[in-house]
Amino acid sequence: MPTQAQLQSATSIPAPPVLNAPDLAESEDAVYAKVTRRLISFLFICFAFAFLDRINVGFAKIGMQADLGFSEAVFGLGAGIFFVSYFLLEVPSNLLLERFGARRWIARIMVTWGLLSMATLFVKTPAQFYVVRLLLGAAEAGFFPGVMLYLTQWYPASRRSRVITLFMAAIPVSSIFGGPLSGWVLRSFDGHAGLAAWQWLYLIEGMPAVLLGLITLRYLPDTIGHAKWLNAGEKRLLQDRVASDARHAVAHRVRDAFRSPIVWLLAFINFAFLAGITLAFWMPSLLRTAGEKDTVQIGWMISAPYVLATIGMLLLGRTSDASGERRWHSALPGFVSAAGLAVMPWTLNDPMLLLVASTVAICGNVIANALYWNLPTAVLTAGAATVGLAFINAFGQIAGFASPALFGWLFTSTGSATLGLGILAGCIALGSTAVLLMPKHAVNR
Repeated sequence: MPTQAQLQSATSIPAPPVLNAPDLAESEDAVYAKVTRRLISFLFICFAFAFLDRINVGFAKIGMQADLGFSEAVFGLGAGIFFVSYFLLEVPSNLLLERFGARRWIARIMVTWGLLSMATLFVKTPAQFYVVRLLLGAAEAGFFPGVMLYLTQWYPASRRSRVITLFMAAIPVSSIFGGPLSGWVLRSFDGHAGLAAWQWLYLIEGMPAVLLGLITLRYLPDTIGHAKWLNAGEKRLLQDRVASDARHAVAHRVRDAFRSPIVWLLAFINFAFLAGITLAFWMPSLLRTAGEKDTVQIGWMISAPYVLATIGMLLLGRTSDASGERRWHSALPGFVSAAGLAVMPWTLNDPMLLLVASTVAICGNVIANALYWNLPTAVLTAGAATVGLAFINAFGQIAGFASPALFGWLFTSTGSATLGLGILAGCIALGSTAVLLMPKHAVNR
């Protein structure tokens, strides 16, 4: 018969291997790579279609103005009014995300915004245009800050720059492919089934959001603990890293989000940077006015700045995490964007010169905005993150409304984009300066 010692030896569980520091780091990197492949790739696709549905109005403008007689002021108000409801519902949406879970709430957002984007094809009057854009803003409210909040629950600040830039690379990538796609739809579908080309644009580019929303219900886990594709050890590692990182945050409670001067400074920076989205709404028509008449060619021209922006934001995201430096990685691209906008008025009659100046402006703005989000996600955690991230993003949406509306009014009043471009340049330069006022100890880690 086996001895007691032999029985204990046979039934004992082997101790886990002892890993040295390099092995632990490699194992941890493998876990985060697994999470990134699973989550960020899917959220990237969702955000790409969200941004496409938000800006395709810039391409549709060409046909809508001709068919419906909309002025620059009507279009500017319609493009901007999206951000009014978006602003009002950002914080409530994030609170509802906390209550119902990321999976169900993000799915709801995507399905409703896809349906409303498609509903824009029925617009006939300025009032209808305003109503649909207002409802679209309400539907999409909470998606971006919700994802930012979701990422803080999976990644510590030391790893967040790369994943945020990967996620936000959806903006330029959406424009890279969305520009040529929109131009092709406008040229190829006009008159099919009795619909104008701009109506087909809303229909074709709104459907993927609905399908992705339905997929979200089965694909996206609410928390680390709900991820069936992680084992117990991987879940524990991720939870420990997030819990340890939360101790470095500046604001933890809901009321801290509104009392902290840093949060208000962050809100202003977001406001200043988001004013630059106005350029995305007007670039197709600016290029057309400058002399380029082919809508497909305009689409390819508009995609060029976003190719460079994608490369730039991914490279700077990696260097920001490697160095731990956050402020200059956002401020410097912002100053570059302001310089490009300041030069644009002298290029409005030459499509190639306009393309060069707008490439500098758009590329810098996209990169600055992407790297900026390392700042609020570093200083906010727990309840303050739920409300604070939504508030910061909501405050920025005021610029999303005011900037296109003001730009359109100035364009109509003066007959030129010059004054509007100068105001945008000044706004982004102020935002970039404000980034450098952020305290180093709060964000550089």
